[in-house]
Amino acid sequence: MKPSEMRNLKADDFAREIDARKKELMELRFQAATGNLAQPHRVTQLRREVAQLNTIRGELSKQGEQA
Repeated sequence: MKPSEMRNLKADDFAREIDARKKELMELRFQAATGNLAQPHRVTQLRREVAQLNTIRGELSKQGEQA
């Protein structure tokens, strides 16, 4: 998901998207521990997406407080 698409999400969608990515990240960590990880780049990609979602959610909440 691109950051521009993330900015169009509603407040409760942020939590849902973050939870889904964290769950997938946990599953990938288990796969990595057992040595069955097919796409190692996906771990980095998910961590980046979670950070972007948290950052954008924080930016939007600060904009709401200022308005």
